[in-house]
Amino acid sequence: MSASRRRAVAVKIHCPISALTLTALLNGEGDAIERDPAAAAMLAVIRADNPLGDFKLYNGVCEISPGWESFQPGPDAKPTMGSAGERALSPTAIITTYADADADLAPALDALIAAHPWEIPVIELSEVQLLVR
Repeated sequence: MSASRRRAVAVKIHCPISALTLTALLNGEGDAIERDPAAAAMLAVIRADNPLGDFKLYNGVCEISPGWESFQPGPDAKPTMGSAGERALSPTAIITTYADADADLAPALDALIAAHPWEIPVIELSEVQLLVR
C-alpha cells in the first residue's frame, strides 16, 4: 500500500506558559499544560468545533513542545512579561496543529488571536503536505 498526500495548513502557536508549567512538562508531566491558563485557552480553540486538528478519525490533534523565547520589548511596548527596553526570556509552549488546506480557517484563527495573551501573538501558518494511508 502506498501513501497518498493531503494538502494542509500547519498552524504553529507560540504560547507563553508559567515557569511551573515548563518545569512540570520537562519532568514528564504532560497534563500540566491543561492547567496553564494561556495554553488551555489555545487548546480549547483547537478542540472546538472547527477545522483545526481535524484528522477525521481523530479531532483536536496537536503537538506540544516546551521551550523558551527571547525578546526585547521596544520603548512603546506593553509586554505581557518583562519590561520595555529589557531583554526577557519567556517559558513557552509551541503548539502545532493542522487543518485541511481548503478549510475556512478564519473563525478559528480569529479565536486563537483573541485568546492569545501577547500584545503581538506569534502564530505561523505554513502550507504542508501530510502523508495519508
